[in-house]
Amino acid sequence: MYQTGEVRKQAEQAKEAEIKLAQLNSGIKNTILNKMADGLIAGMDAILEANALDMQNGREKGLKASFLDRLLLTDERIKGIAAGMRSVTSLADPVGEIVSGRTLPNGLTITKVRVPLGVIGIIYEARPNVTADAIALCIKSGNSVVLKGGSEAVNSNKMISDILAQAGEKAGMPEGAVQFINITDRASVDELIHLDGLIDVVIPRGSAGLIHNVVKNASVPVIETGAGVCHTYVDEYANVDMAVDIAFNAKVNRPSTCNAMETLLVHKNIAAKFMPAMLAKYKEADVTIIGDEATREYAPDAQAATEEDWATEYNDLRLSVKIVNSMDEALAHIR
Repeated sequence: MYQTGEVRKQAEQAKEAEIKLAQLNSGIKNTILNKMADGLIAGMDAILEANALDMQNGREKGLKASFLDRLLLTDERIKGIAAGMRSVTSLADPVGEIVSGRTLPNGLTITKVRVPLGVIGIIYEARPNVTADAIALCIKSGNSVVLKGGSEAVNSNKMISDILAQAGEKAGMPEGAVQFINITDRASVDELIHLDGLIDVVIPRGSAGLIHNVVKNASVPVIETGAGVCHTYVDEYANVDMAVDIAFNAKVNRPSTCNAMETLLVHKNIAAKFMPAMLAKYKEADVTIIGDEATREYAPDAQAATEEDWATEYNDLRLSVKIVNSMDEALAHIR
C-alpha cells in the first residue's frame, strides 16, 4: 500500500546526485549512454519477461488492441530503443553552451550559459520506450530524473529503469540519478508534483487529460507539452506520388502510436488526382475512411464525419479525411 513520503525519498536521492551529474563531461555522459544501451541488449530476456506480464495483465483488463501494441516489446523494438539511446551520444552537449553575452561600459562581461535544470520529474503513460528515451535525454543534458510511468507498463518500465540505472552507475553515473516510481497508486503523482525544492520541473507526456491534471494541480514548475492529433496536409502543388506514399506511411506503418496520422487534409484542387490513388492504397490496407461530404464523393462507402472525429486520436486503422479550400483553412482546422 502506498505511503506518503515514498516518492519524496526517491526525489531526495535524485537531488543528492544532481550536482555530481551536472559536472560530468560529455565523454563520460556518452560512455554512460552507450553502456546503458549495452545493458538493454544484455537484459533483453528479463525485459521481455516483464513485458509479457504487463501484456497478460493488459489483456485481462480488456485494453484495446492499439494500446496493447504500444505496450508490446519485442527483440527488434528493444534493439531500436538501444539504438535510440546510442544516437543521443551524437547530439551536441547543451551544458556549458554560451547562448549570448555582452560587456558593460564598466568592463563587466555578462554571459548567458546553458546549465542543467536539476531534477526533472517525467509523468507518462503506456509506452515503455519512453522510459529509456527520457533517461537518455536527461543524462545527456546533465539532469537527474524521477520517472512515473503508467500502471499498465509498470513491470516493463521498472525492469528497463533498473537495468539502465545499474549500467549507468557502473559507467560513472552518480548513484540515485535515475529513479523510477514503482507505485501504481495515483496519489504518488500528486506527491511528485508537489515536491517543491526537490523537483525542479515536471514534464507530463501523454493524453490531454493527464497534461491538464498536472498543469492544474502542480506546485512545482511544469513544462506543458502539446496534446492533439497528428495531421497531414496535401497542398494543391504537391507531388501526387510522393504525397500518397507519405500519407500511406503516416497512417499504416504503425497506427497505434501517438505520432500516427489521424486526420488527412487535402486541397480541393488536387483532390481529383490524389484521392483515387490514395483511397485505393488505403482500401488494400483495410483503412476505414471517415470523411466530410466532399470526401464521400470520392469514397461513397466512407462513414460520415462528425465534429468529434476531427479531434479524435483513433490509434487504429480509422482515418478522418477532409477536403479543404485553402492552406489557411487547413491550418485553421489543425489549430
